[in-house]
Amino acid sequence: MGLFERYLSVWVGLAIVAGIIAGVFVPDIFAVVAGLEYAHVNLVIAVLIWLMIYPMMVQIDFSSIKNVGKNPKGLVLTLIINWLIKPFTMALLGWLFFKVLFAPWVDPQSAQEYIAGMILLGVAPCTAMVFVWSQMTKGDANYTLVQVSINDVIMIFAFAPIAGLLLGATDIHVPWDTLLISVVLYVLVPLTAGALTRKILNKSNDHSKLNAFLSSMKPWSMIGLLATVVLLFGFQSETILSKPQAIILIAIPLLIQTYGIFAVTYWLAKKFKLPHSEAAPASMIGTSNFFELAVAVAISLFGLHSGAALATVVGVLVEVPVMLSLVWFANRTRHWFA
Repeated sequence: MGLFERYLSVWVGLAIVAGIIAGVFVPDIFAVVAGLEYAHVNLVIAVLIWLMIYPMMVQIDFSSIKNVGKNPKGLVLTLIINWLIKPFTMALLGWLFFKVLFAPWVDPQSAQEYIAGMILLGVAPCTAMVFVWSQMTKGDANYTLVQVSINDVIMIFAFAPIAGLLLGATDIHVPWDTLLISVVLYVLVPLTAGALTRKILNKSNDHSKLNAFLSSMKPWSMIGLLATVVLLFGFQSETILSKPQAIILIAIPLLIQTYGIFAVTYWLAKKFKLPHSEAAPASMIGTSNFFELAVAVAISLFGLHSGAALATVVGVLVEVPVMLSLVWFANRTRHWFA
């Protein structure tokens, strides 16, 4: 494990602090960056998110999907959690907390946007960071690859309809054209580019070229992640400092969702009698979020300074330390599995 992965929470924490400080002292820079958008898509954020997503997409080996039938239980578990449970529990928790429990402290417009951001997080299962979590739990790399590959294929077709359904259920206007453009821009296009890149590099069945390419892209992926975090927290610095209670209120249902989904998935994995090398990654995939996509879509739909964008940013803030705690728990309970 490299220096970046080992101290991931430290780097992200520093990027958060840097973003907030920069947003306070040099707000004009963030105003300029915020103005660089086309069709409701911020161009700078789009480039940075591409830097994060594209190397991950190159790693996906779609030919490995044919081997799923040999041991489908882990994949079935992942698909049930990601597409039949997680989006709906996230929407339910968002409604429960911001329409009922927190209603006295949050104005209706902000509540709607916070719920929307939570929904976008819930409908976007993790694709990039899950490789880090899988590695940290000594997960089966090939099986994790299969789970991620199939999730990405499903996401192309399912993300927009499920997000639209749940956003509509909470009485939020759904601009379908922007939502579909975001899916194409942040899922379909990088997925296609990654598959083509992999095919070209593997023409001679020499994996050294692919490995060398991925190694060369890794620093750029790190830069993309940290720069995105700096920008997101810079954009939201005024809100974060003026409404710190909003961060706490958003974090509470996100924490309940994260630990709750992990507990359900881990318990089911044990009931399915999965080996730990499949159970741990399956639980990590079901628990963590494709926050790059959620952030991008929230910005496209509601704007850089919206409550929805803030909710997805809080998702970034919560996810890294929480996932590291779950990695620790999964490693400590390895003996629970055959």
